[in-house]
Amino acid sequence: MTAMKRRRGVALLAGGLAAGMLLAACGGSDDSASDSAGEETAAEETAAEDTGGDEEAATDDGGDMAAGCDAYADYMGNEGTTVNVFTSILPPEQQLFEEAWAQFEECTGIDIVYEGSDQFEAQLPTRIAGGNAPDIAWIPQPGLLAKLVADGGPVAAPAGTEAFVDEYWNPAWKQYGTVDGTFYAAPLGSNMKSFVWYSPQVFAENGYTVPTTWDELWALSDQMVADGIKPWCGGLESGGATGWPATDWLEQIMLRLYGGDVYDQWVAGEVDFQSPEVEAAMDVLAGWMKNPEYVNGGYGDVQTIALTPFQDAGAGIVSGECGMLQQASFYANFWANFDETATVGPDGTAYAFYLPEISSEVPQPVVGGGEFVAAFADRPEVQAVQTYMASPDFHTNKAALGNWVSANSGVPLDTYAADSIDQLSAQFLTDPSGVFRFDASDLMPAAVGAGEEWVQMTAWFAEDKPTAEVLADIDAAWPAS
Repeated sequence: MTAMKRRRGVALLAGGLAAGMLLAACGGSDDSASDSAGEETAAEETAAEDTGGDEEAATDDGGDMAAGCDAYADYMGNEGTTVNVFTSILPPEQQLFEEAWAQFEECTGIDIVYEGSDQFEAQLPTRIAGGNAPDIAWIPQPGLLAKLVADGGPVAAPAGTEAFVDEYWNPAWKQYGTVDGTFYAAPLGSNMKSFVWYSPQVFAENGYTVPTTWDELWALSDQMVADGIKPWCGGLESGGATGWPATDWLEQIMLRLYGGDVYDQWVAGEVDFQSPEVEAAMDVLAGWMKNPEYVNGGYGDVQTIALTPFQDAGAGIVSGECGMLQQASFYANFWANFDETATVGPDGTAYAFYLPEISSEVPQPVVGGGEFVAAFADRPEVQAVQTYMASPDFHTNKAALGNWVSANSGVPLDTYAADSIDQLSAQFLTDPSGVFRFDASDLMPAAVGAGEEWVQMTAWFAEDKPTAEVLADIDAAWPAS
């Protein structure tokens, strides 16, 4: 497809979209959660006003609270207890989490025991079935949370946790922590997938301006072609997960074309891959990442996208052979692999800009991901820890340590390093006016989102397999029930 045809097709599709889909799809809290919201907000205001000085606050039982501990008043009364947390997040991140909740432990007397495992997803169901469930587990996908609930695993989150989520997160996040109408899990860390990586230094040298609209993005791409630069690079190779970046590209287009409601129906299998909507999105993607004039800067033709490791895809940006790469916020960690002196920032070797919206009827669409804090026991100390892990206080403590992003709007943006990718990610993830949706392939049944879709999207690039056959084969993998 030529760039002109691609843009005309997008304009026709965007003109017929339904508006304002996100908030209508997400409900508010029940009365008990609303009642506790005021109490929790007051607690957070107390935390914000605390200066950590020598003044002592009176506890409910008339005793004295240790200096600097008044922010944790709502979590008191559980001294000498232990809460274990099971997760797939390993050191060195473990030490940062432990530092973030150290004062909470000191003030409340609750010992939080951290257990990380690279076999988390295999071990968690086994532990639950064997009666050895952790007190709290950090769940990496909403689909896994739903499966655990169906198997009788987690317990409902306490009202205090729910109140924090109602107040400080885009409503879509609560939807992903809810199963069959019951709220189980607040978000933990978050990542932003709707970024385009580029080199500010190369842009400055060539007089390029960061695009802020869909049309400007393709005008810039065409200018790069005229200047002898392949505007886009990409890589799908990722071992057993080869193909996943292509599913992200499709998700970006689906959300931008149709908004949250259709995206949700697609995730649920109510909109087939063979539907006109997905076919049109694939047509847009073909004009972008299968356009031989546009790709694959630094590596070769369209087919090389399937063979290029996703970690290496951005190498051409540093060398000047490639203009841009659509990839998530975590790609900030890879630039030093190409140049050990690389800097990430607005004037650095690499930085990122927001992938523009296609239609004003779908405002600021953002695809992202993250973990969720689910509890498997309702002891008071477990509820205290689960609620604290949903609070702006904890999220601010953790964000201040770096290399971590929260979608909790109670975290001040200046908590993050200035002009960092973390700060830029938080800016979009915490905006309540945006249309946020979780990575679709993580929400679909594993046989589809982590199986056939990866395989077929790889074949689409590697073998130029016809789009109709690709979509039909993905639909055929959808479970019957």
